[in-house]
Parts: sequence; C-alpha cells; structure tokens
Amino acid sequence: MRLVHGITIAAAMALLAPAVGAQMQDMAKAVADGGIKVAGWAGQVDANEAKAGMTVNSAKFVAEGKGFHVTTGPAITYWNPANKAAGDYTVKATFTEPKFMNLMEHAHPYGVVIGINDAGTENMTALYCNAYGNGTFIVRGFGPAPFSVSPRRAEANAAINKAAGKDQPVTQEIALSVKGEKVECSVNGTVVGSYDKAAVVGAGKLKSTDGNFGVRFGHNTEAIVTNLAMSK
Repeated sequence: MRLVHGITIAAAMALLAPAVGAQMQDMAKAVADGGIKVAGWAGQVDANEAKAGMTVNSAKFVAEGKGFHVTTGPAITYWNPANKAAGDYTVKATFTEPKFMNLMEHAHPYGVVIGINDAGTENMTALYCNAYGNGTFIVRGFGPAPFSVSPRRAEANAAINKAAGKDQPVTQEIALSVKGEKVECSVNGTVVGSYDKAAVVGAGKLKSTDGNFGVRFGHNTEAIVTNLAMSK
C-alpha cells in the first residue's frame, strides 16, 4: 500500500470520508414535481445553485390555503412583481415548519426579502432577514454578489422560537422594516437586528430599499408561509 506523508492512502481516505460525506449531505437536493405553481409569482435560485445545475423547477412553490407552501431544493428567492414597497414600510410574514429539519440534519433558514431590483437577472439586488428553527437569525443581501449585514454566523436571540426537536413544528413571525435611516429585522415582535441604511444600500449592495418584496428560503427546507403583507 502506498504511503502519503507517512500514512497509507486507505487511511487518508478514511480521514477524509466524514468531511466529504457531510459536504455531500448538505448539497441541495432537487424536489420532485417542482416549479412555481402560483400565478403571478417568480423566483430565482442563488448563483452558486444555478452553477450546480439547479433551477426554479428544483424547488416547489404552491398555494396552501391563503398562503404558500415552499419546499426546497436550492436556496431561492420568490417575489410577485405586483408586490412593491417604497419609503418607510414593514414587510412581515409568518413561517411554519411543520417538521423541523425534515429535509436535512441541521437547521436551515427562511424569511422575508425586500429591496428586490433587477429581479430575475444576474444583477438582482435584495436584502433578507431569515430565522432558523433553532433560535437564530441572519441578515444578508445580494448586491448582486452576496454580502453580510449581520455577523457571518447566525446569531441567537431569545425571541426566536426553537423547535422541540427534529420533525417537531415551529413557527416564526419575521419582519423587515425601513424606518428613516434604519433597517430593522424583527422576529416574533422583537427587533433582533438594527442597521444603518448606509450599511445595506450602496456600491456592491442594494440599489435601494425601494423595490419588490417576497420570501427567501435556504436549501433543503420546507415551510408554510401565511400573512405576507406590507404596511406603511
């Protein structure tokens, strides 16, 4: 058996196997019978997902009651061109995971997205506030390349609900608000992140906080969205 820096190739492969397996496990898995099945809505997968061959048909967006049932698939943003917001406003929706982590072995996020401009193009800009069913949240954007607003790692906050365990339900009310020179991310009625507008608008970031709004999902995630609305 050949040696690689003092260990056999077989031993080296054994050391690598857990990391490789975890990476493969976390890759987006296309959803059967996918696509956008609600009239008027559109979507766009993240650029890295598109490079891996994923499309909007690799995830599923369907009507359920007065809301939507989303199953991913690739990380994806959904919007309706008729849904626009400008000036000071709040976009809010309720997200329910019927079975926490039923499509993966760790929490993945979902939430609302605002400031969508150049929608459906490689130059699309947008900002999202997403929560996880493990009690954490993130705020990120596309400008059009991804950029961070909150710290790169998800932050914990006591306001964010935690699922009782895998395959247990968990619900979050998630909102993004533009108030003067501030942008605020709220979960379950509590502001979990407040940022200067200058931190999210400008070169390499949003074109503007004015624009379309919608919902945003990480990969391999399932949730029901209700009460999506914009208020002034």
